[in-house]
Amino acid sequence: RTCGRGSGAASLVAYSLSITNVDPLLHNLYFERFLNKERQDPPDLDVDFAWDERDGVLEATMGLFAEGHCARVANHNRFRRRSALLETLRVYGYTTLPEGTLGEEIVAIASFLEGFPHHLSLHCGGLVVTPKPINHYAPVEYSAEGYPLLGWEKEGCEAAGLVKIDLLGNRSLAVVRDALANLAALGEAIDEGHWSPIEDKATQEALARGDSMGVFYLESPAMRQLQIKSQKGDFNHIVIHSSIIRPAANRFIKEYVRRLKGGSWSHLHPRLEELLGETYGIMCYQEDLSKVAIALAGFSEAQGDALRKVITKQRGRRLGQFKELFYAGCLENGIESATIETIWEMMLSFEGYSFCKAHSASYAVLSYQCAYLRVHHPAQFMAAILSNGGGYYHTLAYISESRRMGLETVGPDLNLSHYRYWGRGKEVVVGLMAIGNLSFKGAEAILKERHRGGEFQSLSDFTMRLSLARDDLVALVNGGAFDSLAPSMSRPLQIRSLLTQSRGGHSADGQGELFAAPPLKVTSESHTVTRQEREREFETLGFLRQGHPLSLYPTVPRVRGIDLKEHIGRRIKVVGWPITQKRVYTIHREMMSFTSFEDETALYEVVLFPEVYGRCWHLVVKSLPLLIEGQVVCDEGAISIEAHNFRAIFA
Repeated sequence: RTCGRGSGAASLVAYSLSITNVDPLLHNLYFERFLNKERQDPPDLDVDFAWDERDGVLEATMGLFAEGHCARVANHNRFRRRSALLETLRVYGYTTLPEGTLGEEIVAIASFLEGFPHHLSLHCGGLVVTPKPINHYAPVEYSAEGYPLLGWEKEGCEAAGLVKIDLLGNRSLAVVRDALANLAALGEAIDEGHWSPIEDKATQEALARGDSMGVFYLESPAMRQLQIKSQKGDFNHIVIHSSIIRPAANRFIKEYVRRLKGGSWSHLHPRLEELLGETYGIMCYQEDLSKVAIALAGFSEAQGDALRKVITKQRGRRLGQFKELFYAGCLENGIESATIETIWEMMLSFEGYSFCKAHSASYAVLSYQCAYLRVHHPAQFMAAILSNGGGYYHTLAYISESRRMGLETVGPDLNLSHYRYWGRGKEVVVGLMAIGNLSFKGAEAILKERHRGGEFQSLSDFTMRLSLARDDLVALVNGGAFDSLAPSMSRPLQIRSLLTQSRGGHSADGQGELFAAPPLKVTSESHTVTRQEREREFETLGFLRQGHPLSLYPTVPRVRGIDLKEHIGRRIKVVGWPITQKRVYTIHREMMSFTSFEDETALYEVVLFPEVYGRCWHLVVKSLPLLIEGQVVCDEGAISIEAHNFRAIFA
């Protein structure tokens, strides 16, 4: 299972060979972004594989070619301030900075080193294959892992005319793979040859509501907010949204939403109607830079491509040169200065990172596969998300989302759990992998014995059939994995029982009990899990088997997250568990943040403007519940809280 990414997804040949997954003719993808007659440097082709298959693909690919004809691309790791100082101190024989003239000399040398190359490391997936032995083209050494490694970075490879292929890891490909395998194991296999998630109405409606947590490329808070504001879930709009979300484009995103919802607008120039018609006159894709420069300023394809690189890579001096060329070309074509200035400002919104349409369209296909599975097979989808280490959020957030979707989380349980999570009906069965401090060896032994001898019948049956390390037993008990075998027994009693029964009265690590344990008091009544047991459960799993971790803290009067829409414009108090945070700088270089919180009922967004962030940042960075005071605001249907104050809640 692969997914082509980058400009190579516009190649019809790559699509025909199933390297990429999106039809470039059907979706009007711009091939010249990948390759044009005037391009001097060879393009690279990027292909995603499931994250846990990528290393195997790399090794297999290198094995296809004669030895000495294939090598990995390097990264040049450079000295930063701290590493430069530490290295200089080491040379001088110091571990701390000495006082006086010598210390000043060391600092001066260290500052000179800053920015210089220090050592090579492996590029995450770059690979070069050559017709002649590779040392004919570039210096080669061997990495610690034994891979042949070019001495050049990707830019050096391009400058030398070498074609680089990027074989990269993608968690969502593994999510789709595992969800489909889960369904097949239940006898509900999907025929991928006739699978059209893009055309599924229920999937489109879910995306239009912003119900996309766990969906590749569409689950970040910014993307979900844009989906809610736009109320569009069709393929073309998803492709636009995947590209327009970029660091410097906030002003144009707001204008895009306004136009999308019927606000009046007109093209800045008649020639832009054909180029930017599908994006409502807003430049969204990387290639829009080249296309607009060619159409308005008379740039050649090579100049347009060079302009794109200069703007996206923020190359200051050359940017000034291209600005002069662009202005001169536009003026020569009779375009007014004010219009040129507006277009140039829109171009500068591509500073930093941005995406071409081919990349976004290719990823949108994978997004739709994820979204379809979330809508129609939620248990299998969420189980696959959790098994593959999540995506944008951590485990607790996905467990909470599963419950908001109407799913029940079951286990971990000695007789039900696989190593990974799996879905059945409306249940997500927690895998043994979720239990912190449980060794892989211990989990593997449990699964092998259960396969060999059937389900465990009791604690004594377990200890007769298996002998695990003490730490493994304690972890299993704290995670509640034995609860179904001993429903009337508290977890401390479970631990005592397991340790005394294991190996004829010896603990599982071989340490005997110093004194004989008193008889265990077991009742026939079902045991209610205590607060202390729940706290250890949370420490072990990172979530609670039943309920939200907020239940471990005192209740305070507050508005529920699910009810925020009823309090628009009001100042309220909510309680939230921090889920993820994005920190940004304002135009005045002041730090602020956008933070996602959740309570037992909903996930919601909180904005910390600079003054509040300056006072409260130390609270928000901790994984602890907070009482949040702020005003509920609604922007085009997307609800958030503008925070005024935070207060920690202590257990």
